[in-house]
Amino acid sequence: MADSLDNQNAGVHQYTRSLIEALTKKKECAFEYVIFRQKKDEALDFEQIAVKNIQLPIGYASLRLFFIIPFLIRKYKIDIVFEPAHFGPFNLPKKTKRVTMIHDLTPILFPQYHRWHSRVLQQLFLPRILQKANLILSNSDTTSNDIMKYQRNINKDKVKRIYLGKDEYYSPILENEKITQPKPNPFFLFVGTIEPRKNIIYLLDAFEIFKKNDDKGIRLKIIGGKGWKYESIFKKLETHPNRNEIEYLGFVEKNELKYYYNHAMVMIYPSLYEGFGFPIVEAMSCGTNVITSNISSMPEVGGEMAYYCNPGNVESLTELMHQFSNGTLGRTTNELLSYVARFSWMQYAEAFEDALRTLSIQKSRLDSF
Repeated sequence: MADSLDNQNAGVHQYTRSLIEALTKKKECAFEYVIFRQKKDEALDFEQIAVKNIQLPIGYASLRLFFIIPFLIRKYKIDIVFEPAHFGPFNLPKKTKRVTMIHDLTPILFPQYHRWHSRVLQQLFLPRILQKANLILSNSDTTSNDIMKYQRNINKDKVKRIYLGKDEYYSPILENEKITQPKPNPFFLFVGTIEPRKNIIYLLDAFEIFKKNDDKGIRLKIIGGKGWKYESIFKKLETHPNRNEIEYLGFVEKNELKYYYNHAMVMIYPSLYEGFGFPIVEAMSCGTNVITSNISSMPEVGGEMAYYCNPGNVESLTELMHQFSNGTLGRTTNELLSYVARFSWMQYAEAFEDALRTLSIQKSRLDSF
C-alpha cells in the first residue's frame, strides 16, 4: 500500500520510494511485490495497481480503504500487506498478514502540534492497528520504546527496529561542480516541514541573539514546504529584526537541496521530537556538520558526530552557533562520511525481507496443521 508515493513529498514519501528502489536493485527478492497506489509510475519495475482516490464529499476515501482495496487484495491473493504510513487498508482477510511501519507517534504524544482531524483519527484507529498487526516496524529504538509505552500489552517480539538508509544522491560536491556552482555567503541551514514540532521559532530566537554579536554577515536559510499550524512561525519570521538576513526558500528540488547542504556552515535541526530525522543523515552525507536536539531519536541517529542543543534553552543553541562561526567546532568530512555509511537502504531492504520471512515461516507452519 503505497499512497504516500502520490499524495506527499515529506518523510513517508521518501521512505516508501527509497525502500521500493532498494528492493528493485536487489539481485533476487524473497517475495513477489504488488504495489497499490493512486497512480502508476512506469519507472518502477514492480507490478502496480492504481486505485484513484477520488475527491468526493461522500466518504470515497473510506470506501477505498475499507472495501475497494481489500477486495483487490482478496482478488490477487495477497499473503502479506505492508502499510508504510501505518493507516489502512482495513477489513483484510483473516489469513492475510499485516505489517505496519510506525515512523513516530507525534499525533498521540504531542497532539498540540497536529490538526484536530489527524489527532482524532490516530486516537481512534492506532490502538487497533497496532493490535491487529502481525509485525510492527520502527525506524529507531526511540520509536520502538514509544510504541511499547503506548500499547503496553503488545508483544515486544513483534516490534522490530530497522534503521533507515541514506539517499546516495546526497554527497559532497566535487571540485569541478563547485566551479559551476559559486559558493554563497556563509549561512546556517534548516531543512524540514514548516510546522510547530520542528521548533523553528526557537531557531529564529537563537539567530536573533546570535546576530547581536555577529559581524561576519552569516545568514539563515530555511528550506521546507508548509505543513500545518505554521501561522505563528511566519508571523515571527516577518517581524524578525534580522528579516533581511533570513531567507525562506520553501520546498526545493533535490539538486538544490544538495547544493545548500554542501555549502551550509552547519545544518541546524532543533526539532522537539523525531522518529528518525532524515535531514541529519542527509547533511552529514554531504560532509556538513549538524546541530540537533539532545532529546528523542536525534542523539540515536546523530551519534557522536552531531552537536547537541537543549531545545528548551535558546542560549545552548546560540553558543554552538558562535563556536561554528568562530571555527572552533566541526567534524571533518571523512569523519562524517564514515559515520553515515552505516545508514544503507540496501541493508534496510535485506533486513525488511528478513522480517517478512518470519511471517512467511509462521504462515507455512500454520498451514501444515
